[in-house]
Amino acid sequence: MIALVKRGLLYVFMAALGIVFLTPMLWLASTSLKEQGQVFAYPPVFVPDPVRFANYLDAFARAPLFVWLTNTITITVFALIGTLLTCSLVAYGFARLRFPGRNVLFVLLLSTMMLPDVVTLVPQFVLFKSLGWVDTFLPLIVPSFLGGGAFNIFLVRQFYLTIPRDFDEAARLDGASNWRIWWHIILPLSRPVLIAVGIFSFVFHWNDFLAPLIYLQSEGNKTLALGLRAFISPTDASWNISMAASMFLVIPVLLVFFVAQRSFIRGVVMTGIQGR
Repeated sequence: MIALVKRGLLYVFMAALGIVFLTPMLWLASTSLKEQGQVFAYPPVFVPDPVRFANYLDAFARAPLFVWLTNTITITVFALIGTLLTCSLVAYGFARLRFPGRNVLFVLLLSTMMLPDVVTLVPQFVLFKSLGWVDTFLPLIVPSFLGGGAFNIFLVRQFYLTIPRDFDEAARLDGASNWRIWWHIILPLSRPVLIAVGIFSFVFHWNDFLAPLIYLQSEGNKTLALGLRAFISPTDASWNISMAASMFLVIPVLLVFFVAQRSFIRGVVMTGIQGR
């Protein structure tokens, strides 16, 4: 009986916590369908009346949302490909190959996670400016093809350590090279962790604001997260239109997570986050 009560209280607590976290999202969706006068009405209006889908058309009319959306998709897709490809390759080297200094290099790699991004901001900008990459997508895409990030490498490496080495040894006896083992054996077994890393990478690049703010200058190259600033003006308080435009930034992230959540959780659980 006591266990049943504890479980019931736990469910109530989790439900209350879920409502707290869900409220901003519901308010965003509700506001995107309201008339301007209902946004800050008191008492608060939770259900829009009338429902105004025209806010979404107004958002498209006020700013080049389609161009910004296309730019965001382009950057996110290419950065996602680069991250998955290179972080899995680097993780394979750390997890499955033996070479002098491997552990030292891995510790050095992990130590880069303690380095704040702002420390490398200026050197990176100077580098990309000297290469003529400012106001192009290259500073937002190319770094993803250079390892994919220390955290992603760590996740994939921990997952690779759970795969029995017997597969590698059997493949080597048949004459397979390291490249072939990685491509034909390790990668097909790594779907959960690659999906987890893919979701992390997708959310980061989709919502990234700082890097596009620094490297993208022209209106036609802006991403959606950066372009939403155009809806914030001291002379225009159309919050319902702003919320409608913000929904285009939120909905894809929710769709990706809900479609791949099972593999995402499995991938995270089987990596070092579990404590293995």
